Amino acid sequence: MDTAKLGTESVAVRNQAVLGEAPIWDARTQNLVWVDIIGETVYFFDPVANKDRAVAVGEPVGSVAPRKGGGMVAATSGGISALTPSGRLDVLVRMEIDKSRRRMNDGKCDLAGRYWTGTMALDHSSPVSSLYRVDADLTVRTMLTGVVVSNGLGWSPDNRKLYYNDTIARHVDMFDFDLATGTIGNREHLIEFRDGPGVPDGMAVDAQGCIWVAVWGGWCVRRYSPDGRLVGIIGLPVEKVTSCCFGGKNLNELFITTSRYELSEAEFAEQPLGGSLFRFDMGVTGLPIGEFGG
Repeated sequence: MDTAKLGTESVAVRNQAVLGEAPIWDARTQNLVWVDIIGETVYFFDPVANKDRAVAVGEPVGSVAPRKGGGMVAATSGGISALTPSGRLDVLVRMEIDKSRRRMNDGKCDLAGRYWTGTMALDHSSPVSSLYRVDADLTVRTMLTGVVVSNGLGWSPDNRKLYYNDTIARHVDMFDFDLATGTIGNREHLIEFRDGPGVPDGMAVDAQGCIWVAVWGGWCVRRYSPDGRLVGIIGLPVEKVTSCCFGGKNLNELFITTSRYELSEAEFAEQPLGGSLFRFDMGVTGLPIGEFGG
């Protein structure tokens, strides 16, 4: 089983986010873009210059994605918006999200330019959330309902499978996926989180088809084979590991976001790197992400 040992060089950005989430690699700018949902901030990390730029957006942001033609889009409770360099959100399509019960959560674009984004119940127990698909023409389609916390998304290297983390249900699901039409079907549970601490949060897929799952409450990221076997673990000094993605010039570095949300003073003293961004060279490469076509 592959493992990674933590070194000081593995901490890319120290203790910056309350709820670090949804990292993506922007190939245009060669930046790692990630969000602090609770802190209402989008970060742009330049790994060459080793600088992290913060852009306050003024509301919780679940995820971001690069936009065809340049710039970024963001998923918030108001819908999908263009994100300006100053942090202003210019709404492209409004989505009716009941802010008293739900907020936007993880999201990602497929290679056809569709933005897949889900919501989560604020009480962490009510099945009031959904997974949506926002097409290039700004049409919004509901793909799944009855979810508590919609989370990590990823596609197989051949784009014939969509992977999806159903956090509260404690499993990673797999769908048949059609890139041409954006349809999904034949849902099945690929990975069950029955044993040990933690639940599946964000994810990434590598070029070998393996699935990397951030484990909230589990102090780690786990790597699974395409058939769902556990083949590797990255242990971290932070309990709440939120998401991961591949980045760097050759997509050969794994970036991992974490959280210090609701840690007590004593807990934070024991894990002072909560909210940090980590960076590892795992000896494998990731897959390019899609750009929103709207």
